Amino acid sequence: MNSISLTSPILVIAYKELRDSLRNRWILFMGSIFMLLSLSVTFAGSAVTGELALPPLANLMSSLSTTSVFIIPLAAILLSYDSFVGEQEAGTLLLLLSYPISRSQILIGKLLGHSVVMLITTSCAFGSTAVLLLVFGSQYSVVEVVSVFGQFIISSNLLALIFILLGYIVSLRATEKAKAVAGLLFVWFILVLIYDLLLLTVLVSDVVFMDKQVLNILIALNPTDLYRAINLVSVDADSTGTAFAMIGEIDWGMSVMYSLMLAWICALVVISQRIFSRKPL
Repeated sequence: MNSISLTSPILVIAYKELRDSLRNRWILFMGSIFMLLSLSVTFAGSAVTGELALPPLANLMSSLSTTSVFIIPLAAILLSYDSFVGEQEAGTLLLLLSYPISRSQILIGKLLGHSVVMLITTSCAFGSTAVLLLVFGSQYSVVEVVSVFGQFIISSNLLALIFILLGYIVSLRATEKAKAVAGLLFVWFILVLIYDLLLLTVLVSDVVFMDKQVLNILIALNPTDLYRAINLVSVDADSTGTAFAMIGEIDWGMSVMYSLMLAWICALVVISQRIFSRKPL
């Protein structure tokens, strides 16, 4: 540990965040929620139709992405809301900055640690669901399930990274943890609920100006819709029969949508670093 601390402060901070999440059972708690969510949607989602049967893969991924788009941002907010304002209130942030470590290293270290936490929880929960699906669902192709769920886990972690960074920005600007939570819940409400509802209203109403290019731009402006589009494009979205399936008709390929998610992450990292570098303590 001493050799790591001398050569890589980023890894030390990342390890500290991971250890804190293990100690306060955050990983166990959120992993259990993701697992219950995934298993209930997969194996009990058809109960509303009056029978229990494994759904087609396209319908399953549509349902999983629709529910996960609410839960994953909330989990990322809970993980990151007090990353800076909480340490500032406790006085540990000032102590941390007294060591020979830059603010950029602190930011990247926290981001790395929180990314590993989210990767562990989502991979264990959704990966276990994929394994059970292959065991009990003989109608599914192994290659297709691995490909679709692998894409789902990757996109879920990219979405979590974006909301973790949004959590950092609000945490850096807030003066109290309660204000940070309130601000992030407002951001979650706008991006996850209001924007999605407005976009769905426009899609269903089939307004005159809604051509493919406008739809692409509207989806790119919201990471939650990019996340939904990635997971709908990875399967046959048209066969789901849902209104959100129209988001899967986006013209861009997977590489472009992933690039847009990474662009969101890079932009938020730059904004977080700029705010942190100017933050008086």
